[in-house]
Amino acid sequence: MSTAVLDMSMSLDGYIADLDDYLGGDDGHRLHNWFAEDADILRPPGSAGEFLDEWNACGAVLAGRRTAELMDHWGGDHNGAPIFVPSHRPPSPAARWGYPLVTYVPDGIESAMKQAKAAAGDRDVQVRGGNVARTALEAGVLDEIQIHQIPVLLGRGHRLFDLLPAEIELDIVRVIDTPDATHIRYRIRR
Repeated sequence: MSTAVLDMSMSLDGYIADLDDYLGGDDGHRLHNWFAEDADILRPPGSAGEFLDEWNACGAVLAGRRTAELMDHWGGDHNGAPIFVPSHRPPSPAARWGYPLVTYVPDGIESAMKQAKAAAGDRDVQVRGGNVARTALEAGVLDEIQIHQIPVLLGRGHRLFDLLPAEIELDIVRVIDTPDATHIRYRIRR
């Protein structure tokens, strides 16, 4: 059975992007520097490589509209995996005609997650974007959260968990500490 996993890099003070939707730092990528600048070319060593393997092995992606558009829908697929975007507005022209593996789902997060899990089979559904993560949490369709905790205080920007409908209990699944980040995976208690 598929597991829906939010995978997000976050500063120690809870920010996932600065006010301009960059990822912090002078180069705009501080929150992803733990990974590797050449990760698209080479598999990085150690835990970054393990996370890349997990990321590439997902069966589907469920992304918020803003995230999907900022990423240009990852070029139309996520390493061959389909992308589902819950949105009441029609997709952009590229998503409508140029990206056959991108599906806009107008009837809510539950339907989008159901479709993503069906497409993923027994592989993970990677959840991308802060707003869609909060919506999935509120709807009870998110199973796990994986945070890459970056040792930096950004001091401003967009927080991941600013507004939640209620307290949500988590169980720690694993913790991997590296020089550039602490990677914590949680299971959401039901």
